[in-house]
Amino acid sequence: MKRLLGAFGVLLLIGLHSAGAVGFQWATAPDPDDAPLQVAIWYPSGGATADAMLGAFDMDVAVNGAVSGSNHPLIVMSHGTGGTALNSFGTAMALAEAGFVVVAVTHTGDNYRDHSTSFTRRDFVDRPRHITRVIDFMLAAWSGHASIDPTRIGIFGHSAGGTTALIAIGGVADLGQVAAFCQGNTDDWGCQHMRQRGPIPQGTVSTPISGPDARIKAAVMAAPAVTIAFQPNGLAAVKVPVQLWVGERDEIVTDGSLVRTLLPTPPDYHLVANGGHFAYLTPCNEMLAKSAAEICADPKGFDRATFLTGFNRSIIAFYREQLKSPATEPQRSPG
Repeated sequence: MKRLLGAFGVLLLIGLHSAGAVGFQWATAPDPDDAPLQVAIWYPSGGATADAMLGAFDMDVAVNGAVSGSNHPLIVMSHGTGGTALNSFGTAMALAEAGFVVVAVTHTGDNYRDHSTSFTRRDFVDRPRHITRVIDFMLAAWSGHASIDPTRIGIFGHSAGGTTALIAIGGVADLGQVAAFCQGNTDDWGCQHMRQRGPIPQGTVSTPISGPDARIKAAVMAAPAVTIAFQPNGLAAVKVPVQLWVGERDEIVTDGSLVRTLLPTPPDYHLVANGGHFAYLTPCNEMLAKSAAEICADPKGFDRATFLTGFNRSIIAFYREQLKSPATEPQRSPG
């Protein structure tokens, strides 16, 4: 587990260049219940872009550049277990180039430096609260908050981030379902890691935030983890549109497609042919491929870079449709 979780930290060695005018800022969102949350923010900007080392990432952005335009939809990103706010920066930059403001959080207790809540019940409780705290910050305290349309907010999550998204939009996770599953599936990747942290928790998850965050109007999730926790009726209250991505060759999350059958309204479902669990992360450079083969290797014949081009395009189209501004909707004729 240490090798795999540490590999997410090594993701900070990837470089990416974008031709668009994307601004970038670091910020800190208050969380009265725990430590402040580090967030990374990408947004449309008229500022001049240049190569910048952010953490250890090389991005072509306007660091602290002014926000351009107004009424931007907001997308909040949730990373997988042991990850970081920068894990999906390629997708974040594509969204910013398309006119979205994107904020990604590093989850306290479940990131590449701090694994204190990874694979525990508390992680399920804390993560959705983090999402709400970050949205609060972006709408009220972020320096560019006036450029955001508060009626058009979406969420994106990968792996444990997908589970976070499900809870944030109204899902109720019953960890008793996970315990029962793990009793009969001792070789399951997630069950093995949960067991290393102690007895697998049971009981329905409730969060300090009362109910789902109703401000979230659309959700995209890739390889959502432990979705068995939502059966049989845990997703019955979900009302927002969902785009779901599941890898045909995902050997870490094997139950992601279950979401498709549990949602009251069928999602925009994408089965990624020959895709593994980490197909949604930025392609690895040579050094990362040697030091973190777990997250870099794809099934034979799978072209991650080509896939991500289409993946980002599909996500942008989904958010544009579901977070459509009333001003862009067709006007009905009187009578």
